[in-house]
Formats: sequence, C-alpha cells, structure tokens
Amino acid sequence: MSPVPNGVRASSLDAGWIKSRHSNAEGNCVELAPLVDGAIALRNSRDPDGPALVCASAEVAAFIAAAKDGEFDHLLKAGA
Repeated sequence: MSPVPNGVRASSLDAGWIKSRHSNAEGNCVELAPLVDGAIALRNSRDPDGPALVCASAEVAAFIAAAKDGEFDHLLKAGA
C-alpha cells in the first residue's frame, strides 16, 4: 500500500502527469503519474488541484488490460 493517501491534493504531489494523446480539446481526460513508491496516481485534468486516486501499479495494469479487452465498452454505450 502506498504511503500517499487517496484524496491527497493532486497538485501537492511531486509527479510528472501524463495525459493521453486521445484527450480532446475540452480537456476531458484523466491524467496518470508514477509515484516514487511504485504506485500510480490518477487525477481529473479539469481539476488539477483536486483529489488524486492512488492505486498500486498492479491495479492499474489490471484496469488497462480489461479496457483493452473491451470489458468497459458497455459503459460508454449506456451514455450515448
């Protein structure tokens, strides 16, 4: 478990935030940043000072694998 707590102010982290090249011009995207302890922080790009969600790298890897497999596609179709 990361010593960085969930909900910490994202801008307080000494982290290099990465935005997807698939982000749109309105800034509706999620940014990720690797933390020193190996955890990964996520933040809403529209609220860079807002709270960060901190996950273990294995959790993020599982999420990315599931997204690549289309396991969450139904969530996008529900809002369309």
